[in-house]
Amino acid sequence: MIRTVATYSFPHEAHIARARLEADGIPAFVADEHTINMQWLYSHALGGVKVQVPESYLEEAITSLSQDYSDLLIEQEGEDVWSCPECGSEKVESYTSGKIPAFFLFWLIQFPLWPTKKKFTCKQCGARFREEQLREATRT
Repeated sequence: MIRTVATYSFPHEAHIARARLEADGIPAFVADEHTINMQWLYSHALGGVKVQVPESYLEEAITSLSQDYSDLLIEQEGEDVWSCPECGSEKVESYTSGKIPAFFLFWLIQFPLWPTKKKFTCKQCGARFREEQLREATRT
């Protein structure tokens, strides 16, 4: 019997999990991938894209997917530390601007045409800036 070990909103996330399981020698399958690809707005209504394994591998698969390797990645690649161009604080967060107009335009014409942009804000002084400004401030 096949059991669902994890669900994801998008197929690419499920394929990353499937690859992780197969790297550990656990046979895994992705279900509902094509349905979500055809109509991604139905993802949550259908229960998402499912990663499934044979029942005999269920516990091993749960253990494999629960492991966190982010410390190894930071150790290997390093961590980006951003600093505010205005005050020099490292309390910088990213946000996406243009999501509200994009949502309404999508709702109106059923096709996403509004561009969104990644921007940053400083939690200490409240300054807002683009990624280019942040990179320039961090380099100097």
